[in-house]
Amino acid sequence: MIDVQEIQRRIIELDVEHRDLDAVIEMLTRDGHSDQLQLRRLKKRKLQLKDHITLLKMQLVPDVPA
Repeated sequence: MIDVQEIQRRIIELDVEHRDLDAVIEMLTRDGHSDQLQLRRLKKRKLQLKDHITLLKMQLVPDVPA
């Protein structure tokens, strides 16, 4: 079983990367001279990070019998 503190640490790391990507995407979009392929890749990576963060957060929630 993965340690809860390790999961929380990883969530924080991914969240920081997610926010950094958000800032880069906003800056490139505002610039107007951005590479559309690069923007699509950054947005895809941002979505992957969000999905990974969600999965990690789900691991922190204890299973509750229905």
